Amino acid sequence: MIELRPFDTLGAADHGWLDAHHHFSFAGYHDPARTNWGRLRVWNDDTIAPRSGFPTHPHRDMEIVTYVRKGAITHRDSLGNEGRTEAGDVQVMSAGTGIQHSEFNLEDEETTLFQIWIIPDSRGGEPGWGTRPFPRDGRDGQFVTLASGIAGDDDALAIRADARVLGATVRAGESVTYATEAGRHAYLVPATGRIRVGEVEADARDGLAITGLDSITVTALEDAELVLVDAA
Repeated sequence: MIELRPFDTLGAADHGWLDAHHHFSFAGYHDPARTNWGRLRVWNDDTIAPRSGFPTHPHRDMEIVTYVRKGAITHRDSLGNEGRTEAGDVQVMSAGTGIQHSEFNLEDEETTLFQIWIIPDSRGGEPGWGTRPFPRDGRDGQFVTLASGIAGDDDALAIRADARVLGATVRAGESVTYATEAGRHAYLVPATGRIRVGEVEADARDGLAITGLDSITVTALEDAELVLVDAA
């Protein structure tokens, strides 16, 4: 099953400093048909104005992955962590028993990012945060695991969930395949470019909810940057 969720059907909220689009029910947007996809609970497509951001606020019992598409985001939290994650890089926050943090765009340009929330395997645990670079040219023609709670994914940022977040870049006319399992839930978004999966075509920032397949083959109709979540 491949369900196309066009960008213009997503939930949306324009706060001036933040232009947010929600693939799943979030804040004031609620769609009973789009509350989660397996363990994937939130996929927000955010544009943050220069010199603005999210003031300090709490989280708990959630694995939060931030994929920066353009610009950079600066993180500070109640554990004393502070760091800047720029375009192409990824940060992960395990909220665990509770953490407070802020996320600001301290740049002179807009920052665009995907914020992805995944339900952990169990509640509690020590909160934590981490970030690392994943150069886009290292993902050319292949899916690279960016964050994962699956055994063996040692080069990825760690999360506490039976899930994997992957990225790939694909040139127009070329294809990339990811092996999954029919019982899992995959959610694919092209950050840029137009793609085809099976008989379904998707534009940049559309969502594809996929299940029941043993493998996913993505063909780029234009040069494309892909983000994929594979979750129980």
